[in-house]
Amino acid sequence: MQKLNTTLVYILSIAGFICCCWLGGLSVIPAAIAFFIANKELTKYEANPAEYANGPAMKTAKTVALVILILSALNFIYTIYGLATTPWEEVIAGYEEGFKSSGVEF
Repeated sequence: MQKLNTTLVYILSIAGFICCCWLGGLSVIPAAIAFFIANKELTKYEANPAEYANGPAMKTAKTVALVILILSALNFIYTIYGLATTPWEEVIAGYEEGFKSSGVEF
């Protein structure tokens, strides 16, 4: 029996979740890749379930990837909304203040 690659899906999902905290909308990329890989692997499993040993584990991995994709998409929308509704001078001033408080001079 063959095994589906659940590890890659979990790693990309967790990377998307971690990026969600720091990189705003960029977390959508690894989460979407994880979801599409899981979807492709489940299609192979559903075509021939007797050939693969860990179909239920891939279903769980797909669910995790979907939840993180939704959270990442919501964070992306929130980031775009924040940038669109806040005056650009305030955004830049916030970044400058953050850099100065961390000791970075520019």
